[in-house]
Amino acid sequence: MLGTRDTEALPLYTAVVARGREPHWYLEGSVPDTIDGRFDMIAGVLTFVLLRLEGDPQGAETVARVTERFVDDMDGQLRQIGIGDIIVGKHIGKMMSMLGGRIGAYRDALTAGSLDAALIRNLYRGEAPAEPALRHVAARLYALRDALAVAPTAAIIAGDLP
Repeated sequence: MLGTRDTEALPLYTAVVARGREPHWYLEGSVPDTIDGRFDMIAGVLTFVLLRLEGDPQGAETVARVTERFVDDMDGQLRQIGIGDIIVGKHIGKMMSMLGGRIGAYRDALTAGSLDAALIRNLYRGEAPAEPALRHVAARLYALRDALAVAPTAAIIAGDLP
């Protein structure tokens, strides 16, 4: 059963997952439509949302709550594919480390002015896709970043992603 704070984060988390599951990422963007590829894409979208909210005092608590929802969801997904209690914790720790790494990598890439290397390393796991696929994903993530920058924080928190 979800607590009040968890249910408050649910619309945003649901919107992040829906955005990360949009077919264009996997078709035009050549993100592998696998468990790992879906994790990487959802983590990518989540990263851009967290980067937007982390600097906003209104968004600080939401960052923590939506990250907790991510952990809960990944825990459930791991259990659903048959990973047992003893190993789930290690997998969750690794996933949180991966999310943290992506936040740092994408933040640095945005500052440097190019997402390409970060996308190849974190989204494509070191295997560069065809140039049009990379351009598609980079353009869509830049567009998400730009739209999030001007979207009202309350709307984002409510799960209304631009």
